[in-house]
Amino acid sequence: MPYTDNDGVRIHYEVKGDGPPLVLQHGLSSNMSRWSAAGFVDALKSDYKIMLIDARGHGDSDKPYDADVYDRKIMASDVIAVLDAEGVDRSHYMGYSMGGSIGFGLAESYPDRFHSLIIGGMHPYPINGLDNLIEMLKGGMEAWVGSMDPQPTPERKKMLLANDPRSITAAALGLRNRPDLSHVLPTMTMPCLVYAGDADDLQVGAEKCVKDMPNVTWASLPGLDHGQAMERSDMVLPHVRSFLSGVAQSATTAD
Repeated sequence: MPYTDNDGVRIHYEVKGDGPPLVLQHGLSSNMSRWSAAGFVDALKSDYKIMLIDARGHGDSDKPYDADVYDRKIMASDVIAVLDAEGVDRSHYMGYSMGGSIGFGLAESYPDRFHSLIIGGMHPYPINGLDNLIEMLKGGMEAWVGSMDPQPTPERKKMLLANDPRSITAAALGLRNRPDLSHVLPTMTMPCLVYAGDADDLQVGAEKCVKDMPNVTWASLPGLDHGQAMERSDMVLPHVRSFLSGVAQSATTAD
């Protein structure tokens, strides 16, 4: 299992497939395995060098408990540390939920390192709705998972319960305290795909932000809530494939 060190924090990652590099970054309380479970890795690894990253506080990466080290700039630098460890100068990036927030952080601090950005289930504005999660986590992962309605699938439940509630709380605080990043939108000149389920509370902000992005494709996924838009690769992948194909074609034409 490869690791890289970013200022004393070990970041776990895996590389699968061959082709142009594509980072996949999961959301809050998940880990890299969720991309495989949802079918994204098998669908993409024949065409791309998939770089899966366990965000700090998650999976097999280190789990600091200080919310300050979950700042969007620091979490963006974790992605760059993985690219550097693999000798990758530029990559495509796909992040969902918290991973989408990290994507805005990458656009803010490291725009020259990415051919394109795919941001799912996230917007750049202040994030509401995390206070209940943070309060529930005081009772441990079991209290939060037990409160879910409907209950997650057995596989998802196992993933959630494996988390350290203290590091997930710190990551949730970092996400809640993230400043408004809408100033970044006009600077995002690389090709971008933004998508969200139309039953997701974050969809309104996601659809709003694309109006200020100069080179963006927008996709609304009918009938899907926040969790479903991560699970339904059959609905997401056609947009992703079409987008990445268009990016490659544009690059070839420019050359």
